[in-house]
Amino acid sequence: MLNSIWVSSVSDIFHNIWFVAAIWMGLALVASLVSIWTGVSVALIEIFVGVLAGNFLHLHASNEWINFLAMLGSGVLTFLAGAEIDPRSLKANLRASLLIGVLSFAVPFGVIWLFAQFVLGWPLHQAQIAGIALSTTSVAVVYAVMIEGGFSDTAMGKMILAACFITDFGTVLALGGLFADFNGWLLVFVIIMCVVLWFMPAWTTSIIDKLGATRVSEPEVKFIFFVLFFLGGLATAAKSEAVLPAYLVGLVVAGVFLRDKTLVHRMRSIAFAIFTPFYFIKAGLYVSLPALWPASLIVGGLLVLKMLTKTIGVWPLGRLNYMNRREAA
Repeated sequence: MLNSIWVSSVSDIFHNIWFVAAIWMGLALVASLVSIWTGVSVALIEIFVGVLAGNFLHLHASNEWINFLAMLGSGVLTFLAGAEIDPRSLKANLRASLLIGVLSFAVPFGVIWLFAQFVLGWPLHQAQIAGIALSTTSVAVVYAVMIEGGFSDTAMGKMILAACFITDFGTVLALGGLFADFNGWLLVFVIIMCVVLWFMPAWTTSIIDKLGATRVSEPEVKFIFFVLFFLGGLATAAKSEAVLPAYLVGLVVAGVFLRDKTLVHRMRSIAFAIFTPFYFIKAGLYVSLPALWPASLIVGGLLVLKMLTKTIGVWPLGRLNYMNRREAA
């Protein structure tokens, strides 16, 4: 009798939206406190908390609103990563960012693909997916680490963020070229995105100048969210990634944000307080420790291969672009 009452009470808790939200925010709070205590980026701690919660507390991201907030966290962080890149710094470091970004993707992708197919004996498509997955990076994670480390305003930090975007863009192209189902939505997406990117700086500047400084309702923030949601919808309809237009929109409005740091800080506070915990904790939930242990040798080998190929592709170029050893590493 008591056992059935206990099971029923636990079930009610996990079906109550407020209790579920409280559990996720509680995990985010724990991650913040651990991050402050250890000095490790909160993004990495939230991923680790997600791993523990998924494997030992059996937490699941089964609610649509959780998935939406997680996707929103990824998109907003990617947008902010682009918006905080100084256009002048990007232009000055464009060649280095392109070279580092391209090699950061291409070298691990090619080596891991061939290793998975011809050494591990994986089928072609599985080997290609392994190459793509282990060659890409996460602009959202890198941006979070840069912000907390105080590197986002430095020339090196901006060059690294730009290079990360080139790497992720290679991922999108590889996924599109190898696995995408091309349709009419892709053409519509490309055309509309080009038009929006062309006019976005003027639209944003106009809204900030006319309304942004005097309105409590934050129309400029809502306008940016509207554009991100709209382009994200077109991107997913075209079988692409919603983070791609988010980063591009961030890049084109970076000059506007450079003149209005208050807007950046407001959006950053919203993102890190509400959206990103769902994104990073959910990422940790995908890691299954019971599935990891039997394949730990393969996982460890692929990790070492990924790090070696990334280092071979990136470190020499960092040194050639006048970075010291620590910055290049």
